Amino acid sequence: MEGNSGEHKQTEGPETLMEEERVTITNTWAKVYENKEAAGVAVLIRLFTSFPSTKQYFSEFRHMEDTQEMQSSAQLQKHAVLVMKALNALVESVDDGEKTASVVEKVAKSHARKHKVEPVNFKILAGVILEVLVEVFPESFGVEAQRAWSKLMDVLYWHVTRVYSEIGWTSTE
Repeated sequence: MEGNSGEHKQTEGPETLMEEERVTITNTWAKVYENKEAAGVAVLIRLFTSFPSTKQYFSEFRHMEDTQEMQSSAQLQKHAVLVMKALNALVESVDDGEKTASVVEKVAKSHARKHKVEPVNFKILAGVILEVLVEVFPESFGVEAQRAWSKLMDVLYWHVTRVYSEIGWTSTE
């Protein structure tokens, strides 16, 4: 999606989720969303420990190095819930391509314009989300669920890069 120059090449459209994939996503998400704060905190801690450069976008907790400090941070917990609510909106719109595009557009625009987040961070976050969900909910995230969620994350990233391209994103790096 991203060339060497930082420009985004857009394909015609994201791969379409099949009905059984949409059902799998919805069914596996229910248990995760019941535990949204814990799951979201686990995702953010993994993101920040595996990809420390991502903390640069968070003035409230960019200084935190200790995972225990991150775990108990009210600001991190609050943002974790926001991430999970955004994912919930994505899951709830999984049957409606236009709604999916709208959900992602809102998030992508704010992250580009307000927070100056490089779009590749969405791809990184998507990988971390899948990694954590498989570890924390192994009974729900077997091979089929992982495949469906991976496809959903590809759809998410496709829409993010589309929005960034439409607003004329220029890399800040």
